Amino acid sequence: MIAHGVDMVECERLRQAIERHGRRFLERIFTPAELEYCLGRKRETEHLAGRFAAKEAVLKVLGTGWRNGINWTDVEVRNEPSGQPRVRLAGRCLEIAQQRGLGQFAVSISHIPTHAIASVVALADSGRQGG
Repeated sequence: MIAHGVDMVECERLRQAIERHGRRFLERIFTPAELEYCLGRKRETEHLAGRFAAKEAVLKVLGTGWRNGINWTDVEVRNEPSGQPRVRLAGRCLEIAQQRGLGQFAVSISHIPTHAIASVVALADSGRQGG
């Protein structure tokens, strides 16, 4: 393990943001695959909040925050056939992860009607030696 990040999201705040800004907000934050997975599901807002929290947790692992050309959609959470979530990076986030020698990202997401939480652990890139 190289780094760990955790984030919690209040589901009601996310629901209000979606109501205020609609589809434009959703498409700025989530990838098409994330929206396909979450929209229309039972407890839709909880699923979206979990992915939102995972994106924030990844940025904590990278140590960057939302600056330097990073987009929300540079971090994508997809589920394996088993249901286990996986993080996929693109764009500036992928570049930063590679520069820092980060390989895989293990993610865990949990949610209840009021809150969602995500924990992300970054593992060293197995092809890179040293720090």
